[in-house]
Amino acid sequence: MNKQKLVRFIDKYYLKGLIQSVVFNSNSKQQKLDTRFVSDDKTLLGLVEMEKVTDFEDATLGIYTTEQLLSLLGVLDDDIKVELLTSAETSYAVKITESASTVSTNYMLSDPSIINQPPKIQNIPEYELEIDITPTVRTKFIAGKSALPDITTFTILTSADTGVGADKEFSSTKLIIGYASNSTNRVTIPVITPKFSQLDNISFNAEYFSKILEVNKECESATLKVSSEGLAEIIFKVDDYTSTYWLVAAAEAD
Repeated sequence: MNKQKLVRFIDKYYLKGLIQSVVFNSNSKQQKLDTRFVSDDKTLLGLVEMEKVTDFEDATLGIYTTEQLLSLLGVLDDDIKVELLTSAETSYAVKITESASTVSTNYMLSDPSIINQPPKIQNIPEYELEIDITPTVRTKFIAGKSALPDITTFTILTSADTGVGADKEFSSTKLIIGYASNSTNRVTIPVITPKFSQLDNISFNAEYFSKILEVNKECESATLKVSSEGLAEIIFKVDDYTSTYWLVAAAEAD
């Protein structure tokens, strides 16, 4: 197995250190590895899936400290073999060995029951607004959040006006990092909306969204879907990976 393939899978849920503890689910017949995760404040849920996985046996693996797993992977060359260490039919460690040598690392597994599992999203509301997340939008958002490190939310503003003479509706949607009713430091990013509906101002966690965009930068395009009921969804599909993230609305901006 190529180590970087596994690292890419980890990066998509780890989100630069925002998510530490998850449960890996491997299915050898489907050659698939996936994990569901939730942030400590319960405003971010996600599902990352990786296909064409040949090294993992059928198993449920408790990963308590992802940072440690990444550090151990960093010791090894790119071509690796993955082996589960088992006692009394229970997997207690993952042994990862360089294919070209006997250098190896052991990562101790945790009981999956002690890891916080995300709730299943039921009765997903209609997404009335769809926003194109182009490479330009992604780059500007990441740079904007970096320029405003203390800002915790971004706000989606929509407006619709009747076009002069043509009797057509003109829609405008913006992502604003640092929005408030009074004058503030902020970054405003106009976006294209394939599906438009005028919504009340709605805010989401800017740090989470910035990190989501960073770890999926190889995906050229994606669509952010937004519901007036306070839920947003974005899906990235590239190579052997499908990454889905749900953001729950934060407190309204002032």
